Amino acid sequence: MMSIEPVDSAPSEVRKTSDAGMKENQSDKRGVFIKGPPVPSLWLFGKAQSGKSSIVRFLTGADQAIIGNGFRPETKATYRYTFPNETHPVLRFFDTRGLGEEEYDPSEDIEVLQRQANAIVVTVRINDFALGSLLGPLRQIRAARRSRPVILALTCLHHTYPQKQHPEHDPFLESELPESIPEELRRCIQEQKRTFGDLIDRIVPIDLTRPEDGFLEPNFGGGRLKDALIDALPNVLGEAIKHTDETVQQLREDFERRAHRCIHAYSAWAAGAAAVPLPWMDIPAVTGLQLRLMAKLAKVYDQSPVPATLISSAPIFGTRFLLRQGAKSLLKGVPFVGIPVNAATAYVTTFGLGRAAMWYYWERFLGRIPTSEEFSHIVKNQVESARTHWSRNSHSSSPSVRESVE
Repeated sequence: MMSIEPVDSAPSEVRKTSDAGMKENQSDKRGVFIKGPPVPSLWLFGKAQSGKSSIVRFLTGADQAIIGNGFRPETKATYRYTFPNETHPVLRFFDTRGLGEEEYDPSEDIEVLQRQANAIVVTVRINDFALGSLLGPLRQIRAARRSRPVILALTCLHHTYPQKQHPEHDPFLESELPESIPEELRRCIQEQKRTFGDLIDRIVPIDLTRPEDGFLEPNFGGGRLKDALIDALPNVLGEAIKHTDETVQQLREDFERRAHRCIHAYSAWAAGAAAVPLPWMDIPAVTGLQLRLMAKLAKVYDQSPVPATLISSAPIFGTRFLLRQGAKSLLKGVPFVGIPVNAATAYVTTFGLGRAAMWYYWERFLGRIPTSEEFSHIVKNQVESARTHWSRNSHSSSPSVRESVE
């Protein structure tokens, strides 16, 4: 989660590309992305706490809180969540809420989602047999479009074998109803199969839990569910799910090209501001450029700027950092040393902060919530990488300049 590519200079062709060219390139890429294969849309149909959010989390990697806040009303009863967002759609989910809690009339959803939803994933806890409120509406939805695949995801399998781990080898890879599974699990699967009958096309037993729940395999059956979706959907949509990771990676590389251009420019400007031969005067200018860089990168990734509290929580940008900056600013009076030292420090810290911001905005783009500890760790690593990069590529013959950023 905290990985980021090593610091290096942007390719020469990227550095030389004009802003207009970069915008045109980005527009072209986004156009292909949006106008390409249709976005797979899954209708999640199940009672509360039946595992719908866990399926979204497994397929997208997004945090639970982001998923919950990301759903937007589509109809009176159904909400839509697009991953990563509506501007760059890769997967789309529709979640019908309130099943089992109040009477649900599927008429509006049948009309609105008739063509939008490519497949239905019915989620049911393995040992929940009070399904009257779900079966009636599902019959109407199934009858309205029988060609649309319906997959029954039986969740919370561990409820049938409490205090035990999942099998080390997934028995469902070999058979729909393996001989080796616990008797209670077998009985529940058979009963659910009889209950749903021809309302479903396929049953996929899964158990998607959090790492803190203590299971050695927190995504038991997740791969089988993904394979079932790929098999059930038409070729183009199935391929889109199969290559979700590659699609997201292409988008990341597109963002990084634009972001690196900003980081190199603002780092150079910060170094120039720090070279002003007046002690203390450069600190507000460099800080202002760093804040503007944060805002610029936020626009690239279509995110809110990194919170100031998060930046200040990084030790390298805390009070001790400001004191060191002030001390180095006073060195400007030392001929041939002070100004280069200050300029090098400004470049390195701006470059490192920009790289850390890239990581932060990408995490947010994917629906994850970085912690202050993670951000501080990334900032530290990126500033250290920027120092190494500067020292390696510095054309100054003065050891003082290189040492000042190490």
